[in-house]
Amino acid sequence: MKLAYKTLSLAMSATLIMATLFTEQVSAQPSELVVKNQKIELAIKKAMDTFQVPGVAVAIVKNNEVVMRKGFGIIEQGKSAKVTPDTLFGIASNTKAMTAALLAGLVDEGKLTWDTRVIDVIPEFQMPDAYVTREFTITDLLAHNSGLGLGAGDLMIWPHTTLTNTDVIKGIKYLPEVSSFRSEFAYDNLMYIIAGEVITRVTGQPWHEVIQARIFTPLGMKNTRAMFSLIESSNQNVARAHVPLEGKLNVVGGNFLEKFSAAGSVASSVHDMSYWLKAQLNHGAYGTKEQRLFSAEQSQTMWQAKTLLSVSQKATEQDKTHFSAYGLGWFLKDYHGVKLIHHSGGILGMVSKVVLVPEADLGMVILTNQQSGDAFNAIYHQILNEYLELPKKDWVDYYQAKQQKRLAKEAARRAKAEAAVDRDSRPSLALAKYAQTYQDNWYGDIHIVLVDNKLNMQFGNTPELNGVLEHYQHNTFIVRWHDRTLEADAFINFNLSESGDINYATMKAVSHLTDFSFDFHDLKLQPKQAD
Repeated sequence: MKLAYKTLSLAMSATLIMATLFTEQVSAQPSELVVKNQKIELAIKKAMDTFQVPGVAVAIVKNNEVVMRKGFGIIEQGKSAKVTPDTLFGIASNTKAMTAALLAGLVDEGKLTWDTRVIDVIPEFQMPDAYVTREFTITDLLAHNSGLGLGAGDLMIWPHTTLTNTDVIKGIKYLPEVSSFRSEFAYDNLMYIIAGEVITRVTGQPWHEVIQARIFTPLGMKNTRAMFSLIESSNQNVARAHVPLEGKLNVVGGNFLEKFSAAGSVASSVHDMSYWLKAQLNHGAYGTKEQRLFSAEQSQTMWQAKTLLSVSQKATEQDKTHFSAYGLGWFLKDYHGVKLIHHSGGILGMVSKVVLVPEADLGMVILTNQQSGDAFNAIYHQILNEYLELPKKDWVDYYQAKQQKRLAKEAARRAKAEAAVDRDSRPSLALAKYAQTYQDNWYGDIHIVLVDNKLNMQFGNTPELNGVLEHYQHNTFIVRWHDRTLEADAFINFNLSESGDINYATMKAVSHLTDFSFDFHDLKLQPKQAD
């Protein structure tokens, strides 16, 4: 459906306004594009108001031209600095496509293949199963098909820990398997950290230096940094992350997932990311088109389905989606007759989205400084609506309704569970008996101490995971983290032997809405024996 043109004078006026909004001049736009972008801007502002997002930055590339590159709102709640196209945000898991691109370049150079076994590069790499260890390839590192669970082992890197990549490699073999190798999709950050280590060993350089030399510098991504610690202290144009609690925005975090490295540590802006969009849509070519990050063949490989995901009947009916899959560093699906290549990224208080539509020569990046996935989902769907000329729909209203339904469902579940709690039950043991150091094979030590007749928990490698144990029922407690913005309170259940000693303890998140990277459920805490 073609959009109606405004009057000539309005279109000319809008064009002049748009030209003054960008830090760097974008391509001159016909009035039809101006109208599309005006509608998108209205949707962005509505999403910010609806989902309480202080700042957003958006870039859109169409037919190899930047047609929008703009910041909205403020860098930090309560302060005046505005978001611009050059404001740095943590792009989190949108880093994964860059890591995949680095490997694609190494494949082009013949330094490895997609079928190269990980143990041939990292001999000490071990999965829980010997067969899987032997057969695990570079492709498997990127395809989320390891047989481990969703977010398995993320507590080794999140929240910020003292553990190193060496510790991560050592810990993987102790993680529980939940499916057969290559049989199911389960999103996994640790394998991308291993992929970064592969890059380091093949090139002889740290991952962060390789990505700078092979992607950021060639593309002209001058402000992009591989890790938060590499951002110059003089650069004040850096977004702060925000978590909404009880209607109030709280400024949180600050290191943009430094420990996630090749899985999610890049800081970038929509200005710089627009160059990345162009290179992707050009199948690795940039500059004179004779220059390449990777070959067209490798572009095709990264955009091919490796691990299938389920598709709901609702998605088929509403979005005309018939397949969904993960490639190498990208999610893939069909959407109203075209193929979408997309990925999201999320850290505490900050989320992002990158979407490519190769058949329409369209790409977009949305960076936000609040953790509302509903906001970026509404924005990117609204952009698709305008540029693919789909039937009119208010995606902000749609995602607001979904959010309300999701929250109501979880509240009802929690209320039902609370009603079933035995309020008269007491712990089987004196509190002092629970106060021990516990050890998990893949994470390490977790300490429970008794202070002023209260049990306190401290994760040994994670300073932020510190809280008070509150009795729930019987031998189950809830740990309430002192940092409430984590939104990750967890049950801890103590299993006793026939003699009344503690055999082990298990944990799981209280809320079903807790971020999957808090994989407490993979822990098995056993009392640590004295040395």
